Amino acid sequence: MKIDILTIFPEMFIPILRTSMLKIAQEKGLVKIQVHNLRKWSKDKHKKVDDRPFGGGPGMVMKIEPIYFALIDIVGNHFPRSKDASSENNQRTEIILLSPQGEKFTQLTAKRLSHYGHLVLICGHYEGIDERVRLYLVDEEISIGDYILTCGELPAMVVIDAVVRLIPGVLGSLDSLQEESFSSGLLEYPQFTRPADFQGWKVPSILLSGDHKKIEEWRREEAVKLTREKRPDLWKKMKRKK
Repeated sequence: MKIDILTIFPEMFIPILRTSMLKIAQEKGLVKIQVHNLRKWSKDKHKKVDDRPFGGGPGMVMKIEPIYFALIDIVGNHFPRSKDASSENNQRTEIILLSPQGEKFTQLTAKRLSHYGHLVLICGHYEGIDERVRLYLVDEEISIGDYILTCGELPAMVVIDAVVRLIPGVLGSLDSLQEESFSSGLLEYPQFTRPADFQGWKVPSILLSGDHKKIEEWRREEAVKLTREKRPDLWKKMKRKK
């Protein structure tokens, strides 16, 4: 997979891309991540990427020009782009705007994006972004939650981390992907490790029994109970699917 990031704060990505799983994934050649400073494509002599909004109002708005020219260099001159429904996902380029107006990011979204060959992430900033970017340049908008951040760089990091870990070969164990929270529509069951008794706080005896069938049944029951208690919205979705 290839991931291109358009941002006015490229230095924000250095720590996360050089650490832990994302660093290893790049070293293995499983993903190529490039961070681009959007100011490179500004036609303004001061390298500005924002301007005052037409009609007045507070703050500044990100301009369409630098984004357009950046996408031409990265993706090619195909706007508005037409999708070939017959093309394989691993050859598909998806241009994504990180925006509070976007669809809420979920594990299902991360799984879908992990099958694409090329992601381009546009990080918004200031009071907003020229509406023509939404209308003509991007394939989808993604929001990581119903709250406002100062910039789109943090949501981009979340999306990258959630997607890259799903690429085959990035994580050591496929079982960990299958059993973690949201993979089955439920929260993950409780986990314990040694010592079995600490300060009088004991690990459930079933986990020490060696009876794998009963352990699996217990884990399923606990996952259901946790989901019902902590995320009733997820539980309702599960019930509707049944």
